Amino acid sequence: MPKIVRPENCQAAKTLWYDRKNYVTINFVVQNPKDVQVDVQDTKIILSCKDVDDNNIYNEIEFYDRVYKADSREKVFDRTINLLIRKVKENVAWPRLQKDLAKPTWLLVDFDNWRDWEHEEEEGMAEYEEYMDMLNEMKNKGEPPAMDDLDDLVSS
Repeated sequence: MPKIVRPENCQAAKTLWYDRKNYVTINFVVQNPKDVQVDVQDTKIILSCKDVDDNNIYNEIEFYDRVYKADSREKVFDRTINLLIRKVKENVAWPRLQKDLAKPTWLLVDFDNWRDWEHEEEEGMAEYEEYMDMLNEMKNKGEPPAMDDLDDLVSS
């Protein structure tokens, strides 16, 4: 992948994250992202894209600890860019996403998905495997069905 260069006049995307036993999930909140480039490295992540208003979006986060870049997955949606990043040290809680203690204003903990997982056993792994299966299914599926026949159902 070519090196991502920080564009001029850029802004950071609001970023929500949460921790699990084996992985970290990061959601960049961007309306209708386009020209999305994600570079996951062993120690950091760089996101570059444009939003619905053609604003340059750029986030660079040096991780709290090392990750497996090859096991990272991303999915671009209409309002978010979601990443699943596998930790090198499993079963070790991350107190924060980034190495630096100073937290930028755009980086927030996703408390809706946060769990105290230190006491849960198989649930986190099952959720991880389910998520990975979902991602693999999305990659393996072809074109979505045409659904031309839905009009027939509505008019009945």
